[in-house]
Amino acid sequence: MSGAARWLVYLFALALAACSSAPRRDQPAASAPSGGGGYYKDDGPGDVIPANLAEVPDAVPTDEPLIPYANRPYEVFGQRYVPLGRVQPYREQGIASWYGRRYHGKKTSSGELYDMYAMTAAHPTLPIPSYARVTHQASGRSVVVRINDRGPFLGGRVIDLSYVAAYKLGYIGNGSAAVEVEAIVPGEPLRVAQATPLPAANGAPSAVNAAPLQTVEAPSGLYLQLAAFSARASAESMRERLARELDWLATRIYVITSGSLYKVQVGPYRNRDDAVDNAERIAQALNFKPFVVVR
Repeated sequence: MSGAARWLVYLFALALAACSSAPRRDQPAASAPSGGGGYYKDDGPGDVIPANLAEVPDAVPTDEPLIPYANRPYEVFGQRYVPLGRVQPYREQGIASWYGRRYHGKKTSSGELYDMYAMTAAHPTLPIPSYARVTHQASGRSVVVRINDRGPFLGGRVIDLSYVAAYKLGYIGNGSAAVEVEAIVPGEPLRVAQATPLPAANGAPSAVNAAPLQTVEAPSGLYLQLAAFSARASAESMRERLARELDWLATRIYVITSGSLYKVQVGPYRNRDDAVDNAERIAQALNFKPFVVVR
Protein backbone atom coordinates (compact mmCIF):
# COMPACT_ATOMS: atom_id res chain seq x y z
CA MET A 1 0.00 0.00 0.00
CA SER A 2 1.37 3.43 -0.92
CA GLY A 3 2.06 6.10 1.65
CA ALA A 4 -0.83 8.19 0.34
CA ALA A 5 -3.20 5.23 0.59
CA ARG A 6 -2.11 4.46 4.14
CA TRP A 7 -2.71 8.09 5.05
CA LEU A 8 -6.25 7.98 3.63
CA VAL A 9 -7.00 4.80 5.59
CA TYR A 10 -5.70 6.47 8.76
CA LEU A 11 -7.91 9.52 8.24
CA PHE A 12 -10.93 7.30 7.58
CA ALA A 13 -10.29 5.39 10.82
CA LEU A 14 -10.08 8.64 12.76
CA ALA A 15 -13.38 9.79 11.28
CA LEU A 16 -15.08 6.56 12.31
CA ALA A 17 -13.71 6.82 15.83
CA ALA A 18 -14.93 10.39 16.14
CA CYS A 19 -18.43 9.49 14.96
CA SER A 20 -18.73 6.60 17.41
CA SER A 21 -17.36 8.29 20.52
CA ALA A 22 -18.29 11.97 20.42
CA PRO A 23 -21.39 14.10 19.86
CA ARG A 24 -22.02 15.58 16.45
CA ARG A 25 -21.34 19.15 17.57
CA ASP A 26 -17.77 19.94 18.58
CA GLN A 27 -18.23 23.49 19.83
CA PRO A 28 -20.90 25.83 21.20
CA ALA A 29 -23.01 27.44 18.52
CA ALA A 30 -24.13 30.87 19.64
CA SER A 31 -22.44 32.72 22.43
CA ALA A 32 -21.62 36.27 23.34
CA PRO A 33 -18.22 37.90 23.64
CA SER A 34 -17.29 38.88 27.19
CA GLY A 35 -18.85 42.27 26.64
CA GLY A 36 -22.22 40.80 25.57
CA GLY A 37 -24.02 40.71 22.26
CA GLY A 38 -23.15 39.16 18.94
CA TYR A 39 -23.29 35.65 17.52
CA TYR A 40 -20.81 32.82 17.44
CA LYS A 41 -19.09 32.47 14.02
CA ASP A 42 -21.70 32.25 11.27
CA ASP A 43 -24.59 31.37 13.58
CA GLY A 44 -27.60 33.51 14.36
CA PRO A 45 -31.32 33.75 13.68
CA GLY A 46 -32.79 32.39 10.47
CA ASP A 47 -33.41 34.53 7.42
CA VAL A 48 -37.18 34.21 7.88
CA ILE A 49 -38.20 34.08 11.55
CA PRO A 50 -41.69 32.66 12.22
CA ALA A 51 -44.23 34.96 13.82
CA ASN A 52 -45.47 34.48 17.38
CA LEU A 53 -42.36 32.73 18.71
CA ALA A 54 -43.47 33.72 22.20
CA GLU A 55 -46.51 31.47 21.79
CA VAL A 56 -44.51 28.31 21.00
CA PRO A 57 -45.54 25.89 23.78
CA ASP A 58 -43.04 24.40 26.18
CA ALA A 59 -42.00 20.80 25.72
CA VAL A 60 -44.34 18.43 27.58
CA PRO A 61 -42.38 15.95 29.73
CA THR A 62 -43.12 12.32 28.95
CA ASP A 63 -41.50 9.06 30.01
CA GLU A 64 -39.40 8.11 26.95
CA PRO A 65 -36.92 5.25 26.62
CA LEU A 66 -33.32 6.42 26.57
CA ILE A 67 -31.28 6.07 23.37
CA PRO A 68 -28.29 3.80 24.17
CA TYR A 69 -25.79 5.21 21.66
CA ALA A 70 -26.59 8.81 22.68
CA ASN A 71 -25.84 8.13 26.34
CA ARG A 72 -22.42 6.46 26.13
CA PRO A 73 -19.37 8.12 27.73
CA TYR A 74 -17.50 10.31 25.25
CA GLU A 75 -14.56 12.68 25.04
CA VAL A 76 -14.39 16.15 23.50
CA PHE A 77 -11.34 18.43 23.50
CA GLY A 78 -9.56 16.14 25.95
CA GLN A 79 -12.39 16.15 28.50
CA ARG A 80 -14.35 12.99 29.28
CA TYR A 81 -18.12 13.19 29.78
CA VAL A 82 -20.24 10.44 31.36
CA PRO A 83 -23.98 10.96 30.74
CA LEU A 84 -26.41 10.09 33.51
CA GLY A 85 -27.72 6.55 33.12
CA ARG A 86 -31.29 7.40 34.05
CA VAL A 87 -33.65 10.34 34.48
CA GLN A 88 -33.14 11.56 38.04
CA PRO A 89 -33.21 14.77 40.09
CA TYR A 90 -30.49 17.14 38.91
CA ARG A 91 -29.90 20.86 39.33
CA GLU A 92 -27.11 23.22 38.33
CA GLN A 93 -26.53 26.90 37.76
CA GLY A 94 -24.32 28.43 35.11
CA ILE A 95 -24.25 30.14 31.74
CA ALA A 96 -26.60 29.15 28.92
CA SER A 97 -25.90 29.85 25.26
CA TRP A 98 -28.02 29.06 22.21
CA TYR A 99 -27.59 27.72 18.70
CA GLY A 100 -29.50 28.53 15.55
CA ARG A 101 -29.20 28.49 11.78
CA ARG A 102 -25.69 27.00 11.72
CA TYR A 103 -27.12 23.66 12.88
CA HIS A 104 -30.74 23.98 11.76
CA GLY A 105 -31.72 20.81 9.88
CA LYS A 106 -28.60 18.89 10.90
CA LYS A 107 -28.58 15.73 12.98
CA THR A 108 -28.45 16.00 16.74
CA SER A 109 -26.84 13.46 19.06
CA SER A 110 -30.21 11.70 19.29
CA GLY A 111 -30.28 11.20 15.52
CA GLU A 112 -33.14 13.66 15.15
CA LEU A 113 -32.86 16.75 12.98
CA TYR A 114 -32.26 19.96 14.88
CA ASP A 115 -35.12 22.45 14.69
CA MET A 116 -34.15 25.86 16.01
CA TYR A 117 -37.85 26.70 16.40
CA ALA A 118 -38.63 23.71 18.65
CA MET A 119 -38.26 23.67 22.44
CA THR A 120 -35.10 21.58 22.67
CA ALA A 121 -31.61 21.88 24.15
CA ALA A 122 -28.14 20.36 24.24
CA HIS A 123 -26.55 19.30 27.53
CA PRO A 124 -23.25 17.50 28.16
CA THR A 125 -24.57 14.81 30.53
CA LEU A 126 -28.35 14.84 30.99
CA PRO A 127 -29.96 11.70 29.52
CA ILE A 128 -31.12 11.74 25.90
CA PRO A 129 -34.02 12.15 25.66
CA SER A 130 -35.07 13.85 28.88
CA TYR A 131 -36.64 17.13 29.97
CA ALA A 132 -35.41 20.11 31.95
CA ARG A 133 -36.76 23.37 33.26
CA VAL A 134 -34.43 26.29 32.52
CA THR A 135 -34.91 29.52 34.48
CA HIS A 136 -33.38 32.86 33.56
CA GLN A 137 -32.00 34.04 36.88
CA ALA A 138 -32.24 37.75 36.13
CA SER A 139 -35.88 37.79 35.00
CA GLY A 140 -37.32 34.66 36.61
CA ARG A 141 -38.67 33.50 33.27
CA SER A 142 -38.77 29.73 32.87
CA VAL A 143 -39.14 27.28 29.97
CA VAL A 144 -39.31 23.50 29.65
CA VAL A 145 -37.11 21.94 26.97
CA ARG A 146 -36.41 18.44 25.67
CA ILE A 147 -32.76 17.38 25.80
CA ASN A 148 -31.87 15.72 22.47
CA ASP A 149 -28.31 16.88 21.78
CA ARG A 150 -24.85 17.14 23.35
CA GLY A 151 -22.99 20.35 24.10
CA PRO A 152 -21.85 23.00 24.80
CA PHE A 153 -18.15 22.21 25.26
CA LEU A 154 -16.42 25.60 25.44
CA GLY A 155 -16.58 28.76 27.50
CA GLY A 156 -17.90 27.31 30.75
CA ARG A 157 -21.41 26.94 29.36
CA VAL A 158 -23.82 24.48 31.05
CA ILE A 159 -26.54 24.22 28.37
CA ASP A 160 -27.25 25.24 24.76
CA LEU A 161 -30.88 26.16 24.14
CA SER A 162 -32.63 26.22 20.82
CA TYR A 163 -33.19 29.64 19.27
CA VAL A 164 -36.86 29.76 20.28
CA ALA A 165 -36.17 28.64 23.86
CA ALA A 166 -33.55 31.38 24.28
CA TYR A 167 -35.96 33.84 22.65
CA LYS A 168 -38.64 32.99 25.20
CA LEU A 169 -36.14 33.50 28.03
CA GLY A 170 -35.17 36.87 26.57
CA TYR A 171 -31.43 36.56 25.95
CA ILE A 172 -31.23 36.18 22.16
CA GLY A 173 -29.55 39.57 21.76
CA ASN A 174 -26.97 38.94 24.48
CA GLY A 175 -26.10 35.44 23.29
CA SER A 176 -25.79 34.04 26.82
CA ALA A 177 -27.34 34.34 30.26
CA ALA A 178 -27.09 33.02 33.81
CA VAL A 179 -29.65 30.25 34.31
CA GLU A 180 -30.69 27.44 36.58
CA VAL A 181 -31.16 24.02 34.96
CA GLU A 182 -33.42 21.53 36.73
CA ALA A 183 -34.12 18.04 35.41
CA ILE A 184 -37.77 17.01 35.28
CA VAL A 185 -38.65 13.48 36.39
CA PRO A 186 -41.99 12.61 34.72
CA GLY A 187 -44.61 11.54 37.24
CA GLU A 188 -42.85 13.01 40.28
CA PRO A 189 -44.93 15.63 42.12
CA LEU A 190 -43.28 19.00 42.56
CA ARG A 191 -42.87 20.16 46.16
CA VAL A 192 -44.13 23.69 46.62
CA ALA A 193 -44.57 26.18 49.41
CA GLN A 194 -48.00 27.52 50.28
CA ALA A 195 -49.10 29.71 53.17
CA THR A 196 -51.70 28.70 55.73
CA PRO A 197 -54.35 31.48 55.97
CA LEU A 198 -54.60 33.30 59.30
CA PRO A 199 -57.49 35.46 60.60
CA ALA A 200 -57.37 39.09 59.56
CA ALA A 201 -57.27 41.89 62.10
CA ASN A 202 -61.09 42.14 62.15
CA GLY A 203 -61.47 38.41 62.76
CA ALA A 204 -62.58 37.59 59.21
CA PRO A 205 -60.67 34.95 57.22
CA SER A 206 -57.76 36.33 55.25
CA ALA A 207 -56.75 34.86 51.89
CA VAL A 208 -53.07 35.69 52.35
CA ASN A 209 -50.74 36.67 55.15
CA ALA A 210 -47.15 36.43 56.33
CA ALA A 211 -47.57 32.99 57.92
CA PRO A 212 -44.70 30.52 57.61
CA LEU A 213 -44.87 28.44 54.46
CA GLN A 214 -45.75 24.77 54.64
CA THR A 215 -44.64 22.21 52.08
CA VAL A 216 -47.46 20.70 50.02
CA GLU A 217 -47.74 18.87 46.73
CA ALA A 218 -49.01 20.98 43.86
CA PRO A 219 -51.11 19.23 41.23
CA SER A 220 -49.31 18.68 37.97
CA GLY A 221 -50.51 20.53 34.90
CA LEU A 222 -50.36 23.94 33.28
CA TYR A 223 -49.55 27.02 35.35
CA LEU A 224 -48.98 30.71 34.76
CA GLN A 225 -45.71 32.10 36.11
CA LEU A 226 -45.78 35.72 37.14
CA ALA A 227 -42.39 36.21 38.77
CA ALA A 228 -39.41 34.60 40.50
CA PHE A 229 -37.41 35.95 43.42
CA SER A 230 -34.28 35.03 45.31
CA ALA A 231 -35.95 36.05 48.61
CA ARG A 232 -39.03 34.27 49.92
CA ALA A 233 -40.33 37.47 51.51
CA SER A 234 -40.48 39.09 48.06
CA ALA A 235 -42.44 36.16 46.64
CA GLU A 236 -44.88 36.26 49.57
CA SER A 237 -45.33 40.01 49.12
CA MET A 238 -46.10 39.46 45.45
CA ARG A 239 -48.65 36.79 46.34
CA GLU A 240 -50.34 39.09 48.86
CA ARG A 241 -50.59 41.82 46.25
CA LEU A 242 -52.09 39.43 43.71
CA ALA A 243 -54.66 38.13 46.19
CA ARG A 244 -55.71 41.68 47.03
CA GLU A 245 -55.98 42.87 43.46
CA LEU A 246 -57.20 39.62 41.89
CA ASP A 247 -59.35 37.98 44.54
CA TRP A 248 -60.64 35.45 42.01
CA LEU A 249 -57.11 33.97 42.01
CA ALA A 250 -56.45 33.95 45.77
CA THR A 251 -56.88 30.20 46.33
CA ARG A 252 -54.81 29.23 43.27
CA ILE A 253 -51.61 31.16 43.93
CA TYR A 254 -48.51 29.12 44.78
CA VAL A 255 -44.98 30.02 45.73
CA ILE A 256 -42.85 27.31 44.14
CA THR A 257 -39.53 26.60 45.82
CA SER A 258 -36.98 25.79 43.10
CA GLY A 259 -33.38 25.74 44.24
CA SER A 260 -32.51 29.28 45.31
CA LEU A 261 -35.58 30.79 43.63
CA TYR A 262 -39.15 31.32 44.81
CA LYS A 263 -41.55 31.35 41.85
CA VAL A 264 -45.02 32.84 41.98
CA GLN A 265 -47.36 30.68 39.89
CA VAL A 266 -51.11 30.40 39.39
CA GLY A 267 -52.99 27.24 38.44
CA PRO A 268 -53.40 24.52 37.53
CA TYR A 269 -55.41 24.89 34.32
CA ARG A 270 -57.19 22.14 32.41
CA ASN A 271 -55.69 23.08 29.06
CA ARG A 272 -53.54 25.70 27.36
CA ASP A 273 -56.54 27.70 26.13
CA ASP A 274 -57.76 28.19 29.71
CA ALA A 275 -54.27 29.23 30.80
CA VAL A 276 -53.88 31.71 27.94
CA ASP A 277 -57.34 33.21 28.59
CA ASN A 278 -56.41 33.74 32.25
CA ALA A 279 -53.05 35.20 31.24
CA GLU A 280 -54.87 37.81 29.15
CA ARG A 281 -57.18 38.61 32.05
CA ILE A 282 -54.24 39.01 34.42
CA ALA A 283 -52.41 41.17 31.87
CA GLN A 284 -55.36 43.55 31.65
CA ALA A 285 -55.43 43.93 35.42
CA LEU A 286 -51.70 44.17 36.15
CA ASN A 287 -50.19 45.50 32.90
CA PHE A 288 -47.83 42.54 32.51
CA LYS A 289 -48.51 39.17 30.99
CA PRO A 290 -47.55 35.91 32.72
CA PHE A 291 -46.31 32.95 30.68
CA VAL A 292 -47.39 29.34 30.61
CA VAL A 293 -45.23 26.66 32.24
CA VAL A 294 -45.74 22.90 32.50
CA ARG A 295 -45.11 20.87 35.63
